[in-house]
Amino acid sequence: MSPSGVIAIALIAFVLGTIRLGIHQVDEGHVGVYWRGGALTTRISEPGYHLKVPYLDTMENVQITLQTDKVTDIPCGTSGGVLIMIEKVEVVNRLRKEYVYETIKNYTTNYDKVWIFDKIHHEINQFCSRHTLQEVYIDLFHTVDDRLVQALQADADRWAPGIEIIAIRITKPRIPGTIAANYEKMEAEKTKLMISTATQKVVEKEAETDRIKATIEATKVAEVARIQAEQRIMEMEAVQRQRKVEDETHLTHEKALADAAYYRVAKEAESNKLKLTPEYLQLEMTRSISQNTKIYFGPAIQSMFVDFMSNYLNNTATPTTTTAPSVTPSASSQKKAV
Repeated sequence: MSPSGVIAIALIAFVLGTIRLGIHQVDEGHVGVYWRGGALTTRISEPGYHLKVPYLDTMENVQITLQTDKVTDIPCGTSGGVLIMIEKVEVVNRLRKEYVYETIKNYTTNYDKVWIFDKIHHEINQFCSRHTLQEVYIDLFHTVDDRLVQALQADADRWAPGIEIIAIRITKPRIPGTIAANYEKMEAEKTKLMISTATQKVVEKEAETDRIKATIEATKVAEVARIQAEQRIMEMEAVQRQRKVEDETHLTHEKALADAAYYRVAKEAESNKLKLTPEYLQLEMTRSISQNTKIYFGPAIQSMFVDFMSNYLNNTATPTTTTAPSVTPSASSQKKAV
């Protein structure tokens, strides 16, 4: 091959290589940031294929979606001088698209090293140096993530407003073995105490339940007794009312009978008063004498009859009735007629 052909082939290869270097890709969830001659340009490209000037421009993808930065093996010295180790802190953060140029210009693409990695070390050491091991390991550990979020976001808002701290997850600190054994013993004792307290509460609850059941049972028995007593009282009152009605009925009946008897006697008396005249009585006496089978003789018979008639007539004229005196003739003066 002639020298001119070799040069042509080399030129074509150079051009193709140059074009290949000029074509680049921006990934989804990222934006393209460009430098020319080492100086950051204001050009920001969206995801997709783009062109740049080969050998002059350099490009780098910058993520603008949620990302998790993991900070590991963070030493932490407490106020009591105990050195503990936090194995891992995960920081969920995001760089807002409108602040990409300003953030990259001020802190380069490694902005998270300044405001996340280094800041996590600083804030954790500040927190540990102000608190005891008990507070760091147990009492205040549940507040560490919130404290870190507030501290990182406050500094980011002031110095790098494009960085947004979403959440922070922190693992339990790793403490020396001897101290860990003491905490395990303390936790075991605390667990026993909790179990004992829970058992005591269960016993108290059961006793309270038994007391309530006994109270309910006693109340039920008392209520049943009260209802039965009221029922007996109502039955007695009903019997009493029934007897009262019967007594009143009997009294009314007896009073009616007495009134009827009184009325009958009064009417009979009134009838007799009108009926028993002297003439009627004399007629009845004559009838009685005529029906009498005994005849008495003697010298005192006439006077005895006259006295008897006069007394009889006098007695009938008065409201009271008297018995006529009996006159017994002498045996010598009596004679039976056949």
